[in-house]
Amino acid sequence: MQYSFGLIGCGNMGSAIAQAVGQTCQDGILTNRSPQRAQQLAQQLGMTAGDNAAAARDSRYLFLGVKPHLMEGLLAELRPVLAARQEPPVLVSMAAGLTIAQIQQMAGQEYPVIRIMPNTPVAVGQGVVLYQCSQQVD
Repeated sequence: MQYSFGLIGCGNMGSAIAQAVGQTCQDGILTNRSPQRAQQLAQQLGMTAGDNAAAARDSRYLFLGVKPHLMEGLLAELRPVLAARQEPPVLVSMAAGLTIAQIQQMAGQEYPVIRIMPNTPVAVGQGVVLYQCSQQVD
């Protein structure tokens, strides 16, 4: 694995997660619909900016910071990349309303999935993150 974590989607919540994780780990790759946004945040946090395929291929934990209605298209695009990996990633979704089973179905396999519900104060280390794990998470 080249990166401990990858983050697809650097919007409000994705940026907050990247900032929180970045306080203890600069070993990450960030992507966004707007590559300039990912580059700017990566530079600020001492991380790498890249594309979705690189994040999916090279990250142990892959944070999916996209809106729920965009998740199916994103995971359809990443399905071949994820399937080609020797070690499965842990998919971390913050998409409200999508179940673990739905995320696994969209991704094409029963990957380890963690659903998180962070709040904005996570960015300053004062937030709470509720989570739920699939059976594949150890």
